[in-house]
Amino acid sequence: MPEFTAKDVQKLRQSTGAGMMDAKKALTEADGDMEAATQWLREKGLAKADKKSDRENSQGTVAVVVDGSVGAIVELKSETDFAAKGDDFVSIVGDMADAVAAEGPDAVSQLAERVDDLKIAKGENIEVGRVVRFEAAEGNIMDSYLHTQDGRGVNAVLVELAGGTRELAHDIAVHIAFTKPPFLDRSEVPEAEMEAERANLEAITRAEGKPDQAVPKIVEGRLNAWLKERVLLEQGFVRDDKQTISALLGDATLVRFAQVYIGG
Repeated sequence: MPEFTAKDVQKLRQSTGAGMMDAKKALTEADGDMEAATQWLREKGLAKADKKSDRENSQGTVAVVVDGSVGAIVELKSETDFAAKGDDFVSIVGDMADAVAAEGPDAVSQLAERVDDLKIAKGENIEVGRVVRFEAAEGNIMDSYLHTQDGRGVNAVLVELAGGTRELAHDIAVHIAFTKPPFLDRSEVPEAEMEAERANLEAITRAEGKPDQAVPKIVEGRLNAWLKERVLLEQGFVRDDKQTISALLGDATLVRFAQVYIGG
C-alpha cells in the first residue's frame, strides 16, 4: 500500500480544491507522490471539462489594452456570469490582452494551462473567444473604451484615428460601445444584405397601400434610415444626435474600429 498521511490528503485538497475521496484516490494512484497526484487530478478534471465542451457559453469577460500604438481585445467565454466575474477569471483575460498586445494574437496560447485550470475550478465550458489586435500607423491615435458590469468587462472597443485628438478617439469609442454599429461606412455593407432589406421595405410599403409612384422614394428613405442605424459614420453622436459621427470627426479620419461584447 502507498504511504501517505491525512496531512498529505489535506495539503492536496487545499492546493487543488479536490474532494477528500478524490485526493485520497489521486495519492493512491500516484504512490503518495504529491506532484504526480496533482497531475492525476488535473487530467481527470480536464477529462470532465471536455465533456462540457458542447454546452452553450454565451457569457464571459472581455479585456482591452492600449500600449502606445498597439491595442488588443480578448474575450474569454463561459456558461455563467457568476464564473465570468470571478477575480481569477478577470485576471486571466487581462493577462491575455497584455500578451496579445505585446506579442500578437497567438500569444493567448501561452495561458492555455491557466484556462484549463479555470475549466476545472469552475466546472464550465470555458474557452477563448474573439481576439483582436490593432497596430496603428505612424502618427495615428489608438484609444479604447471598456464597459464593465459587476467587476468584469462586457463591452470593449478599439478605435484608430488619423488626425484629431485622443479625446475625440475616446468619445467615438464610447459611442460605439452603446450603439454597436456593425459597419464603418456604406461600402462595408454587403450588397446582398442591402438588397434583401430593400425588398423587405418595398413589401411593407406596398402593403401599407402607398401609391405606386411614391413607393421608390419611400423605400429609399426607409433604407437610408436603416443604414444610419448600422453605419457608424452616419449615426447621430450619442451625446448630440443632431451631429453625425462624420461631422464630429471634422478633418480627422476614422481608420478602423473593433468591438467585442458579451452575447454579441
